[in-house]
Amino acid sequence: MAHTDQTMRRVLSREIAGTIGLLTDEHDFRAMRRYRSFTFHDHTTYLRQVEALLRTRASQGTHTTVALFDPEEYAEFCTHTGLDPDAPSSRTRFTAELAATGPTVPYEGQPLADLLPTLVDEAVRQATWEYASTLLARLGTCATCGEDLGRAAFIRASHLLLRILETAPPGNRHLVCSVSGPPETLLSVLHADEDTDGTTRLDEAEGLEFTSVLALGLATHTPGGLVMRTTTPGAPDRVYGWRLRGYGLEPLTAGEVFDAYCTDIESGDLISPESDVDYCEPPDLADDPTPGHHH
Repeated sequence: MAHTDQTMRRVLSREIAGTIGLLTDEHDFRAMRRYRSFTFHDHTTYLRQVEALLRTRASQGTHTTVALFDPEEYAEFCTHTGLDPDAPSSRTRFTAELAATGPTVPYEGQPLADLLPTLVDEAVRQATWEYASTLLARLGTCATCGEDLGRAAFIRASHLLLRILETAPPGNRHLVCSVSGPPETLLSVLHADEDTDGTTRLDEAEGLEFTSVLALGLATHTPGGLVMRTTTPGAPDRVYGWRLRGYGLEPLTAGEVFDAYCTDIESGDLISPESDVDYCEPPDLADDPTPGHHH
């Protein structure tokens, strides 16, 4: 009977998903060392042990996700909940919170060196989306008609993004939207890959973040731009874009796109153009300005 119980528990253990809160850089690792219960002394050794644990769990058929562990957020969490920050159980509680609300990346056997930048990118994407969404919500309502300005801008941005994808040539699309303004420039990236049947695949989280950043630029009339690069096997890449102007997008000329890609942002020096890349004007969006707010 005891043997049967142990076997059943081992089977059940494979049904339990887990999350590991990861300290991705040396600075965060040093911040956690102020707690006596955190017994690691070297960040490199810590990462090596985490990777070994991930491999062991994967070999046992256990699904694990990795979350970004932020020491400052952890300290705030402990203060808010009344937990002792110098206790492993508190770190476990915080990691469980991350699994429910924060960005996570599934471990699928990839090297930790490959997983780390993906996790950081996911955290940046969520933070950008939350920041843009907060600013959109603060816009309030139109004094003339009472319409929610943030919601109207999001609808407008969604419409423009749909038209961009509908008019794009076949292939995999890489879009970048940047909106300048205090305290810093917001940057969002969207991958829109095309399947063999012509269906466009979008990551939902990427799409929400991208549309929110574009909406913020439209609603606040903040300087910004949107550039798309399309890759098709056997053909040169196509690059074109628009600047944010008023409540819409103004096409960039081929020369403006070339200058943007072939100029070093920091020094202003010219950069040699890439081979097998066509810098061109965007297709006509035939944009109907109806969606969105117009007062």
